[in-house]
Order: sequence, then C-alpha cells, then structure tokens
Amino acid sequence: MLNSHTANFTLDDILCALHIKRNLIFVSQFCKQNNILIEFFPNSFLVKDLSTGASLVRGQSKDNIYEWPSTPQITQPIAYSSVAAPIDVWHCRLDFYNWNKVKIRYCDGSSFTGDVDEVDPATKLYFRGAKIWLAVIEDLLAKGMNKAENALLSGCSAGGLASILHCDKFHDLLPAGATVKCLSDAGYFINAKDITGTESIKAYYNEVVNTHGSAKNLPSSCTSRMTPSMCFFPQYVVPQMRTPLFILNAAYDAWQIKNILAPSAADPHKTWNDCKLDIKQCSSDQLLIVQGFRSEFLNALAALGNSSARGMFINSCYAHCQSGSQDTWLAADSPVLDNIPIGKAVGDWFYDRSAFRKIDCPYPCDASCRNRVYD
Repeated sequence: MLNSHTANFTLDDILCALHIKRNLIFVSQFCKQNNILIEFFPNSFLVKDLSTGASLVRGQSKDNIYEWPSTPQITQPIAYSSVAAPIDVWHCRLDFYNWNKVKIRYCDGSSFTGDVDEVDPATKLYFRGAKIWLAVIEDLLAKGMNKAENALLSGCSAGGLASILHCDKFHDLLPAGATVKCLSDAGYFINAKDITGTESIKAYYNEVVNTHGSAKNLPSSCTSRMTPSMCFFPQYVVPQMRTPLFILNAAYDAWQIKNILAPSAADPHKTWNDCKLDIKQCSSDQLLIVQGFRSEFLNALAALGNSSARGMFINSCYAHCQSGSQDTWLAADSPVLDNIPIGKAVGDWFYDRSAFRKIDCPYPCDASCRNRVYD
C-alpha cells in the first residue's frame, strides 16, 4: 500500500525488495488497479482520478527518477501484505534476468553459412560467414561457455534463420549435460510463389547459396535429400532437427509480405506499395491474397508435426522481429496469445514448465498486436 495526503493506493502481485533503497512501480498495473492516470512532466508528475480528473498526488523528479512523495506527518508505516512464494515462482517472472548475453553482429549476408576463400575481385567482398561464426563460438567457449549449464541460441530475421541452420551444431559444441535450445524470431521464411506466380524467393536463395558457397555448411540432414538452396527454407530443415526449437513468427510477417509475396519485381506499377507499408491500407482483393499467404505459412508449420520439443508463438500481427524489444517481449501491453506474452511463453517452454504451441486467429482479430507501419 502507498499512502498520500488524500488517498491510499494498492499494488498487488509485485516483487518488493525491502533492502533496495528505491523500488520501482509498474506504472501500467498501478494505474489499472487504482483507476488512475499519471501525467509526467519534465520535473514532476501528477496522479489523477481517472473518473473525475481530480488531482490526488504530486511528485517530483530527482536524479532522473520520478519519486513518490514522502509523507512524514503520516505515522503509520507503508504496509506490505505478502504471501511467501518459492524462489522458482519469481524466477518464472524473471526468466533469463541473470544470464550472460552475447550479440553476434550480422555481417555476411548468408546467415553465417558463407565459405569462399577467394575474395571477389570485382566487389572486393568476402564470403566467409561460416568462419566468422565458428571463430566467435570458439572464442566464447574459451571464455567460459564450455562450462555453460543452460544456453539459448536466438536470432531475428536472418539471425532467426541462422539460429535454425546452426542449432544442432551449436548444441554439439556445448557440454553434454547442458540444456541447449534455440529460438527463431521472424526467421521461418517459407517457400512460396509471389503475386505473379513466380518462385522469386526460391531463385534468390539459390543465388545466395551459390555466391556464398553455403552448401557445405547447411544441415546435412537436409542437403542429403534436397538441393542445397532448398535447405535455406526452415520448413525443410526443422523436421530433422535434434535440438528443441521455439518458433516465434507473425503469420503476416512484414518482411515476407514485402519480399516473398509482393517483391518489387513482381509489382512494377507499385500497386502494392501502400498495402506493404501498412496492412490497414490493403484493398479487399489484396487482403484476400495476404490471407492466402498466411494459410501457406501455417501449412508450412503443420508439416513439422506436434513434437513437444518445439514451442510456437504465431500471432496475427503485421510485424517482423518481436523478441528484441521489451515493448514486445514482456511489457504490460506486449502482444499476447491466451493472455501470455512472448517472454513468458519462451520461458515456460525453455524451463519445461509448459509446452507453448499457440497459433492466433486471422487478422485483424488480435488487439494486442503492434502492427508495423513503415514510413
């Protein structure tokens, strides 16, 4: 309970660390629970009753933090009513909070599969992504990752594809007793035709694999059965993966709509431009085509089967990459499926608390979406 001169406020279901000098208030939850709104100014803030607009509390900013005002004339101490909860309950809410995190900069254009010794004489470009990947991993192993007990290989977009293509090899490099899993965010690119019926993404991937010499670094479980360029499509790789994988993807992935379904070459008159920038601007005919793409995407997922080792969070947002920002990972208004945000879904899956496999209803049913609007 928080006291003021004019009102008392409550905030339930929180983690209060009494030994910390300043505890932080979850603003969204605080407002909802007490039916209030908070106006923030450069040097102060004002708490108001949501129904009447009456001012209830005024506070100041100190050291770039908005402080709740002290009330020395109130003799009763602030009250905390709590129920003891096991430490694993709090860790459920704070998954990965104390992990070592490493971000590998993407620099090779082939999801770290390139392996060409010669430098291109015309462009002076190097195609050695696989060597970069291995050098980074070996460096991390030498710095302590060889003693890891838990590891999660994740990535977004081309990085999400890399987390699939390198998942099993990554697992094999970690200690035998470690829990190793992979998370692909917006990396489940599907083999689909564009709006003209052309297999443009298939041709593009073939160029990538040939230019980068990627064939020898793609999963052999796929290349032993198919043309190497087809093994750039996760739908042909994931069924043979040995390592648990969580697929986080928008069924209306913004990059795939723009570059697989309606690439510029397939739309010379730019009739799809507005639709690709903002899904709300799609015509009824275009939206039917977009819904058809969603169906193809879901069919590519269905072929994977129902293995409990695979988690899935497939929402109906027009988005691309949803794990790299707190706004979409675990904020109060983050995208949710069955009222569960992405961060909790991934944590529950990783720690085997529950197998999360949810697919959203079709657009525009999901009010929690952060739909992408391009400038």
